Amino acid sequence: MFKASRRVIARSRISPRVGPVLGYRVLAVGATHASSTSTVLSKPHAQVRCYSTPVDIPVPSKTKVWDSVDEAIKDVKSGDTLLSGGFGLCGTPDTLIGALAKRSDVTNLTAVSNNAGAGESGLGKLLYSGQIDKMMASYIGGNKHFESLYLDGKISLELIPQGTLVARIRAHAGGMPFFYTPTGAHTAVEKGEIPVRYNPGGLKAGVAIPGNKKEAIEHNGRRYIREPAIVGDVALIRAWKVDEVGNCVFRYTANNFSGPMARNAKLTIVEAENIVPVGSISPNAIHLPGIYVDRIVKATAPKKIEFETLATGAKSDEDTSKLSPEKKAAVEQRHRIARRAAKEIKDGFYVNLGIGMPTLVPEYLAPGVRVWLQSENGILGMGPYPTKDKLDADIINAGKETVTLLPGASCFDSAESFDMIRGGHIDVAILGAMQVSQAGDIANFMIPGKMVKGIGGAMDLVSNPDKTKVLVVMEHCAKDGSPKILSECNLPLTGARAVSQIITELAVFNVDRHAGKLELAELAPGVTLDEVKAKTGCEFSVASNLGKME
Repeated sequence: MFKASRRVIARSRISPRVGPVLGYRVLAVGATHASSTSTVLSKPHAQVRCYSTPVDIPVPSKTKVWDSVDEAIKDVKSGDTLLSGGFGLCGTPDTLIGALAKRSDVTNLTAVSNNAGAGESGLGKLLYSGQIDKMMASYIGGNKHFESLYLDGKISLELIPQGTLVARIRAHAGGMPFFYTPTGAHTAVEKGEIPVRYNPGGLKAGVAIPGNKKEAIEHNGRRYIREPAIVGDVALIRAWKVDEVGNCVFRYTANNFSGPMARNAKLTIVEAENIVPVGSISPNAIHLPGIYVDRIVKATAPKKIEFETLATGAKSDEDTSKLSPEKKAAVEQRHRIARRAAKEIKDGFYVNLGIGMPTLVPEYLAPGVRVWLQSENGILGMGPYPTKDKLDADIINAGKETVTLLPGASCFDSAESFDMIRGGHIDVAILGAMQVSQAGDIANFMIPGKMVKGIGGAMDLVSNPDKTKVLVVMEHCAKDGSPKILSECNLPLTGARAVSQIITELAVFNVDRHAGKLELAELAPGVTLDEVKAKTGCEFSVASNLGKME
């Protein structure tokens, strides 16, 4: 007992002291009530414990609120690396971006964001004002202005898988200079084959700045690439509720990149929809502690919705009554593929759906099959499109469409979302593709020099195929009639040996990823084996019990 109590005392030289050892009163070494070399233990009795922080010290109340947005951004300077929160137009700090766009003296910015705004909204303002020299993003999407700037050699672009992007931001926030990830292994990301910048004039004029080649290692039979942390100078963030010392609460999918970015930067400025007094927010509700926040301003820019998508009451919102026969057939074909894909989903599965055709799959789930849909921008338990009265700008899916949340749903930031994905916690990922190889390689994000939609979350979704089944739904042939199932992909890969099953309007193929072989499992009604062979750009075997696609 004596030794134990001496160890306790060694941690605290304050005298007298009420110690935790068996309820005894402990007098510290050097106390006036005992010799300097002894410890005195008295009998247990009720005591009020003294704490190291006096109870009468007031709560720190120095406010971080700035009255002027222009003053709050005054320290942003040319050449800064600017982290901008938001996903599409959800959670975008438009008040701060609008103020920065007026500062024509600030140029040559490196902007880091999931995407580059839409039109002149979000970071689009800074693209149109010419203040951004380089973008670090995962997805361009329909931002034609930015796409043309990049393809014409007028701006630099470091295209980064979405999960890797948020992980690179989080790494610096946690003091780590780099990390290893399976995302992007064996692809153009590892090989540095995506140019950062073309010469003026675009692809035909050559590459001005080549892509960044990554170091790779093998670990437990898997390949990983080394990714460097991103170091931000300034973070611009939008939050729903913020107290005067900087504690932040984000609302639903407006969380996305905001928390990791706020933790990263040297200077973090938050625009708040609601500024509340200190103590108004429950400690349990705080997403971002105030230690990371330097300045707070009132958000004045209205929320925007990129794609307002509403429920129609019908099984699909695609009205075919006014379509040409060709387009009507194409719509029906997409639904036929989705209907077949739905058979691969079992009750209780956690499922991630890519944008486009994969979003049709839930319409055809078998009776009694209930699944948890995960959206990489931060939802587990995504529901259907909302009715007009339930429309909420802060609840969107990965395609930036408005959605709802099911009972039991949860929302989280992008770092949490991609931990779920890379860690193999998703049962099935359903994606579209431009090309798939007989070995299960998939290409679905760019045509070099012609089209750059972006990687988005696809590389992460296919990064753990042993735990997450990757299912591709697509048309069997491209618009020019060329096969999309090939012996080898000739477009930049999204993932290598990642796909386990391919479903087209003609057939269902199973992929042996390890052997690199393709097997025809089902034929669609009215489709012959010869037709499939003629429209497939690789060899394949035929299952002994060849089924009928229904």
